[in-house]
Amino acid sequence: MTSSSEQRRSLSGIARAMSRVSTAALWIAGIGLVLMTAFVAWQVFGRYVLNRSPSWTEQGSVMLMSWFIFLGAAVGVRENYHLGFDVLLYVLPKGGKRWLRMISDLVALAFGIGMIWYGSQLVALTWGATLPSLGISGGWDYVPLVAGGALIVLFTLERIVLRLSGAPIDDALDELPPAEVAAELDTANVKV
Repeated sequence: MTSSSEQRRSLSGIARAMSRVSTAALWIAGIGLVLMTAFVAWQVFGRYVLNRSPSWTEQGSVMLMSWFIFLGAAVGVRENYHLGFDVLLYVLPKGGKRWLRMISDLVALAFGIGMIWYGSQLVALTWGATLPSLGISGGWDYVPLVAGGALIVLFTLERIVLRLSGAPIDDALDELPPAEVAAELDTANVKV
């Protein structure tokens, strides 16, 4: 077996593992969204029907929202749904697009590292405090920031490694028309 085929097999194994992590993060985020909705519904029911609002629902909902926002954002980075400034990509040749996407990935990597670094500091600063409504450490408010940052770093490193290995991860993106053209094509197919 050649080292090239071993490398491809290793990279496809990494991609499969990252896909599983991404799917798990998306499921956790979805479950968090459903639970948050249930918590808010219980709070409204308690306030207006029972005339006794539970104290834990608001803080619990906010904490769940942090989890599904940061996990969902990390999955968005992996799936290339994050914000970007794509104007230059439409006029550059394929090689230039590759470099701009690499720069974008490096910025996302730096952002993820910042989330881990500063989020860890927030966790450490607030770990000794207790959230009275939930009875848990205040550091748990910032753990989703660290977890989302870690996933952003993992998913961005995956993209960088795949791109440097020559994997065609940008080919599908290069075939897409600009957003304005895509919108015109979409509305042209609408029949009244």
